[in-house]
Amino acid sequence: MQEVRSRRVYEQAERSDGRRVLVDRLWPRGLSKEKAHLDEWLKAVAPSDELRRWYGHQPAKFAEFKRRYKTELTEPDRAEALRHLRDEARTGPVTLLTATKDIEHSEAEVLVQLMRSK
Repeated sequence: MQEVRSRRVYEQAERSDGRRVLVDRLWPRGLSKEKAHLDEWLKAVAPSDELRRWYGHQPAKFAEFKRRYKTELTEPDRAEALRHLRDEARTGPVTLLTATKDIEHSEAEVLVQLMRSK
């Protein structure tokens, strides 16, 4: 099984993280590139600005956000980015990073669920 998980980008990097990939469209506030300890910033897999603004990280909207986001992930650029993440996960652990405080209701968690289900 692929080892993939989500974490906040602000948390201290751990050796067990494996490949660290930021999946947010916007750079995290107040975080330097050095402190982020990223292997990759994959903006192409992030939700559209329109979807992100509509959702506004409101847990009550999460089910609909998840449905809309999964639809967006079928678009060619996003689908290719998701394939890339799956390929990375075949070679070792991958940690999907987000600035969101509520990890359980984030695009990173949707991606983790998708990657684990295939």
